[in-house]
Formats: sequence, C-alpha cells, structure tokens
Amino acid sequence: MIVAIIAGARPNFMKVAPIIKAIQEAQSNDQDIDFRLIHTGQHYDKKMSGDFFEQLGIPEPHINLEAGGGS
Repeated sequence: MIVAIIAGARPNFMKVAPIIKAIQEAQSNDQDIDFRLIHTGQHYDKKMSGDFFEQLGIPEPHINLEAGGGS
C-alpha cells in the first residue's frame, strides 16, 4: 500500500510527522506500506518549512508543487 501525504502549511507539517513516523515504524516491522510526501510549496522559505522538516524529522518531499508566494 502507498499512502499519499500532502502538506503545505506549518500546521500540516506537525500533523504529518507522527504519520510518517508510524509508517516508517511499520516498514521496519515488515509491513507492506509506503508513502509519498507531497509538499504544496505554500511555504517555500526555509524558515517557514525547511526548519520544520529538520526539527520534526520529516524526510525531503518526493514532490514539491512550488505553489507558494504568487499573487
């Protein structure tokens, strides 16, 4: 099974971190589950998203839609 996890704003990062951790733990127990992290790019500044990825142990997204910052 592959789970799509979509996040874009700061509150989303805090919500997806435990989901990703649970999936990774299940993988280590030979469960047939994987995920794809999709970042909408709403927060594209390092202080707005990059730091959260590091602090929460979230891996780099598989896809970044780069949807942020436009008028």
